[in-house]
Amino acid sequence: MQKLYVAMVGLPARGKSTLARRIRDGLLAEGIQARIFNNGDMRRAMMGAESTEPDFYNPDNSFGREARELIARRNMQQARTWLAEGGEVAILDATNASRARRALIEKTLNDYPVLFVECVNEDPLLLNACIRRKTTLPEYAAYSEEEALQSFLKRIDYYQTIYDPLGEEKFWLCVDSTANRILDERACEGSPYYPAIREILVSVWVHSLYLARHGQTEFNVQGRIGGNPPLTAKGRAQAEALARHLRGREVEWVFTSTRLRSHETAAPVLAERPGAHVMALKEFDEIWAGDCEGMLYAEIRERMPEVTAGRNADKFGYAYPNGESYAILRERVQRGLRRALFLAGDSPLLIVGHQAINRVLITLFLRQRSEDVPYIYIPQNQYYHISLTPRRKVFERIPY
Repeated sequence: MQKLYVAMVGLPARGKSTLARRIRDGLLAEGIQARIFNNGDMRRAMMGAESTEPDFYNPDNSFGREARELIARRNMQQARTWLAEGGEVAILDATNASRARRALIEKTLNDYPVLFVECVNEDPLLLNACIRRKTTLPEYAAYSEEEALQSFLKRIDYYQTIYDPLGEEKFWLCVDSTANRILDERACEGSPYYPAIREILVSVWVHSLYLARHGQTEFNVQGRIGGNPPLTAKGRAQAEALARHLRGREVEWVFTSTRLRSHETAAPVLAERPGAHVMALKEFDEIWAGDCEGMLYAEIRERMPEVTAGRNADKFGYAYPNGESYAILRERVQRGLRRALFLAGDSPLLIVGHQAINRVLITLFLRQRSEDVPYIYIPQNQYYHISLTPRRKVFERIPY
């Protein structure tokens, strides 16, 4: 039977381990025996705290270089043994940054094909967040936050000096790990696992996403558009009700907009989860109404009838004067969703958005017609629960 090695490639903090887990989980769901062999886990077990120091990764440090090669060889041997004992796809999770290391893998693992999967992440916000998250790992427990950050950045610098992108290897895929997009490939034709792996790489993976709208605001009561109003007493009660309803449910990441009403709605949820990660993304700010910000809808109809007429004729494509349309909004919301899903990885997350934002987010999952987007119902006392993998599709609106 034809089997397969998958070797991850990329600089640190580019999403390799998350993608390796998705490949494993996706294949297991198809009944294919897959297992991850992680160089970092073996390094920590064999070398301990000494291997956390950045100079361990200095290419000119012969001790570190030889130790890392020994770890790589042991991991390869374990993967080879596992395949021989009945496994089908062995995933080598490591940087494999140099052409020399990848040549060693191809030479050593010559019993079955080797497919290299390179992870690319050029989003500065995501890269910075991922690097900072790495500094919270147990191996940095003895470091201050700033010491851990500088240490990890120096480790990346060392890897940069030896990093060669894929190109000469026999079989490979280059993936934008922030957008689930294959950038280039040299297909592993003939492998029965290759089509499944490609689908896994381009699929949006959402194990558990809660999508809520902020609670009632003073502007909602008055019929005003946009602005940065606080929640009303009813809105605060809605926020508390959301927190009670989500009590006992796992939520490890909370994303808000930069607007006060989004923060106030998320606050009770976060109060019960002191260990949760929280991040405000401007991409989730409500549609910008430009010259109409803060106005009553009745005032717009009276003073700017051309705006009302324009929106009635094409509510999706019409942009407020010096503001945004839904068509403009969709691009930044899509960027925000990519960032949120990448940062959360396989962890459950909550997005506290706004009416227009949540309309666009929903359509990114449901692929509805553009002209229908502005008419999607987004209540303030219900949330959407979304779970999407290649084999599981759940989309439900739940009152709280």
